[in-house]
Amino acid sequence: MTATRVLVLNSGSSSVKYQLLDMRDSARLAVGLVERIGEETSRLVHTPLTGGGAKRERTGPIADHDAALKAVAEELTQDGLGLDSPELAAIGHRVVHGGLKFTEPTVITDEVMAEIERLVPVAPLHNPANITGIRTAQALRPDLAQVAVFDTAFHTTMPEYAARYAIDVETADRHRIRRYGFHGTSHAYVSRRTAALLGRAPEDVNVIVLHLGNGASASAVAGGRCVDTSMGLTPLEGLVMGTRSGDIDPAVTFHLKRVAGMSEDDVDVLLNKKSGLVGLCGDNDMREIRRRIDEGDERARLAFEIYVHRLKKYIGAYYAVLGRVDAVAFTAGVGENAAPVREAAIAGLEELGLVVDADLNAVRSDEPRIVSPRGARVAVAVVPTDEELEIAQQTFALVGETLA
Repeated sequence: MTATRVLVLNSGSSSVKYQLLDMRDSARLAVGLVERIGEETSRLVHTPLTGGGAKRERTGPIADHDAALKAVAEELTQDGLGLDSPELAAIGHRVVHGGLKFTEPTVITDEVMAEIERLVPVAPLHNPANITGIRTAQALRPDLAQVAVFDTAFHTTMPEYAARYAIDVETADRHRIRRYGFHGTSHAYVSRRTAALLGRAPEDVNVIVLHLGNGASASAVAGGRCVDTSMGLTPLEGLVMGTRSGDIDPAVTFHLKRVAGMSEDDVDVLLNKKSGLVGLCGDNDMREIRRRIDEGDERARLAFEIYVHRLKKYIGAYYAVLGRVDAVAFTAGVGENAAPVREAAIAGLEELGLVVDADLNAVRSDEPRIVSPRGARVAVAVVPTDEELEIAQQTFALVGETLA
């Protein structure tokens, strides 16, 4: 029997998202989420997508990631999809930071794990959780190929002049300070799907991808290769996000320490968890912000205007970087569902060939689609992202040949 299934694991600090896919036709066999790991109120939601099974939920303490993955294995076994199945080809892990060394999906070895651990100082919130998930999965299936797919890998094609900050080179190199970029699996997937939507090959298309969720990032993709992206050393830089500030004068941090007496941890929490939309208006849900705007809430309106203004700046900047733009693609929760954001971000850019058709933009759909008028010089597209499928495809492409 040929092994064609891939389990995708996205391990966070207190959660595990997972999907099991059959790569013969990219069909999802099961999806699920374990959240609040380590708390009394832990919760596992599992949905089998074959055989007519119903969604199942269990609540109660799940002590750690080891217990969480064992619970996931139990749920999959109940559906006849257990981790011991000979049809399971590999486990693909989302790893947020791969630095400069990992430019493509990589089979996990002791040496690879050591390098991921060395990158913890530049990804202290993410890489430790990814490492925990990998080790737990290895303990459950030590005989199975485990593959790391890195958020940063797609952005390693940026030229040095785009990736480097203008600080002392020796200091930057010693401490690995440069723009790495994140959401790479999403940007890779969406840029390719956008090219397909246009009926063209990825290498013939220049795309500005706007991944707008609670975390948000933009990328300039020239012929399938990233040449610039908005997130930097960490996911804090760039666009206004749900709780993160995005671009800010670095001296603000010094000012807050001197004038407000804030510690480094205080500033970290402020910029990562109490800024962005939630800092501006108290909400990070775009639906709620739009509802408040409709009711005349000026604070919500200003937050929306700041959010859109930053988007416009990046669209314009990346248009200049690319020189020729074939499409602007919106994706992720806000990008896919918030028509007012798309309309406002494109408004006023007619001279760049960017226009949104109001009727097309208002249509809700789970399918990739063009929302610019027929004949527009630059297509405006809505392309639902699928990071799990991208991870599964990259994982299977790496290990599949050895299993055939």
